[in-house]
Amino acid sequence: MTADSHYILVVDDQMSNIELLDELLGSDYEIRFALDAEGALQRIAQQLPELILLDVMMPGTDGYTLCAQLKADPVTRDIPVIFLTALATPDEETRGLEAGAVDYITKPFTPAVVRARVRNHVELKRSKDILLALSQTDVLTGLANRRFLFDRLASLLPDPEQHSRSLGLILTDVDDFKRYNDSFGHPAGDHCLQRIADVMRAALRGQGDLAARYGGEEFCCLLPDASQEQTLQIAERIRADVEALHIPHCRTARHPHVTLSIGVTHKPAGRHQPISELLGLADQALYQAKAAGRNRVICAKDSEEDQPAHGA
Repeated sequence: MTADSHYILVVDDQMSNIELLDELLGSDYEIRFALDAEGALQRIAQQLPELILLDVMMPGTDGYTLCAQLKADPVTRDIPVIFLTALATPDEETRGLEAGAVDYITKPFTPAVVRARVRNHVELKRSKDILLALSQTDVLTGLANRRFLFDRLASLLPDPEQHSRSLGLILTDVDDFKRYNDSFGHPAGDHCLQRIADVMRAALRGQGDLAARYGGEEFCCLLPDASQEQTLQIAERIRADVEALHIPHCRTARHPHVTLSIGVTHKPAGRHQPISELLGLADQALYQAKAAGRNRVICAKDSEEDQPAHGA
């Protein structure tokens, strides 16, 4: 599922209504459609829409039920829903708003009203998305910030009663970075961190993975559903690719070019592990990588099986 939402989903069991809305809105937005709730959920699972125009009365699952279902899911709850209905009584409007809809459009459609209400809610959604992205992003590197990292960790490490997914975690630290800043200045240090962030971003497998700035010169990667072997491979790729940048380091550094020390830990599916424990294991492995000479990857001993260190 992608976060890049650039279409409006029309859910209506009458093709004539879908065709009319496509005629009214198709020049400004990409319009996709579904004839029932099941088809709508399939569309949404492929890509999140910016806005949903949802018929109230449909065979099977009605619009109220589908809207409530979408609002109960953290993935879809922020998608604005406008109900399409011929029922315009106060009780019906109240029921729709309580289900989570942001507005109503009554049938038969008035073109100017449809365009205005859709435009207003799409613009509002885009403004909210921009603010949300800013609140979740590290300004210097463009990666996720520490706050968003912990929010994602909390979602991936549910309560013990809930089934949990496997999770690979990579914690990195730039070797001798204080010496780098002292020798070349903070603007050069900022540029160095930006180049390392680009490497980490490129190493991710896809939409579900997350790279974040953990703090200062430390970065963290979350790899949901990754095996321990995959986690180690990605960590080693990050280490090798940063070394391959050949960013000159100061003479007093252990290595002639900027390098990373990396700690890795892996939580198998079904095992409950608090955030503090998972990060603590990765931090211990990171400390071991530094003590062993830096510029290497070490897996936490408490992971599924001990792995040898990688790197120089």
